[in-house]
Amino acid sequence: MPGIADLHVHFMPDNVLRKVWQFFDAVDRPGVPPWSITYRTDEAERVRTLRDIGVKHFGTLNYAHRRGMAAWLNDYSTRFAAEHPESIHSATFFPEPEVVEVVEQALDDGARLFKVHIQVGGFSPVDPLLDPVWQHLEKRGTPVVIHCGHGPNRGRFTGVEPVQELLQRHPELTLVIAHAGLPDYASFFDLVRQYPNVHLDTTMVGTDYMESIAPLPTDFPDHIAAIADRIVLGTDFPNIPYPYAHQLQVINRWGLGREALADLLWHTPRQLVGLGDSEPSGTRT
Repeated sequence: MPGIADLHVHFMPDNVLRKVWQFFDAVDRPGVPPWSITYRTDEAERVRTLRDIGVKHFGTLNYAHRRGMAAWLNDYSTRFAAEHPESIHSATFFPEPEVVEVVEQALDDGARLFKVHIQVGGFSPVDPLLDPVWQHLEKRGTPVVIHCGHGPNRGRFTGVEPVQELLQRHPELTLVIAHAGLPDYASFFDLVRQYPNVHLDTTMVGTDYMESIAPLPTDFPDHIAAIADRIVLGTDFPNIPYPYAHQLQVINRWGLGREALADLLWHTPRQLVGLGDSEPSGTRT
């Protein structure tokens, strides 16, 4: 492979990212090690780290949790994409009266990937305000990374049921289920089998840290192998309590084989965001 394509990476305004880090610093679970951010560096250094690893495409996932937040997060992401050609122009949205205009502006600015966080945002994916947005994104085939599982923290609207309802309304939506829906892996496997454009990302799945919270079922590699063309790389960089390589080592242990591994790490995520055979300038593995 010429490199790695990681859809689940976070680049946020500095004040937002520091609040995220403060949240993880305060995580205190009995029997679980501290969530110590491995890549707590400035923005330029984090970009260099990804380049040095060989990540040639990466999402820049922001997510809004209150009204009025999505538009200025998207402005930041637009500027970031203009300055970093290997970044995948990402955007977010929130159920607010202006949501259609926010999403249309993001698309006009070049967004290829969206992120919503159901637990942090505290909203239902089937909120009526979002219906025209889902309809528009379904028609365009624009992928949305959706954090909707109960892990690592349960929310009012998390779990497979709201997403099942969303897909019943919009069965052609291109969704990427963050963290493979942990801890309810089996339920989200069923969604992938049922809906043609649903994918899972690998973010933190099977890592030593997450195994202490949501351990994988013993037959997880078999399920992954059966839907290998619908799995994409995600890592949660920089907000991870271990080196980036650990996630890749875990995925390699699933024994998917060279072709499926290349799809997961490179071909499938690039296809989802419409990169085709192009490569960003200025990057080398």
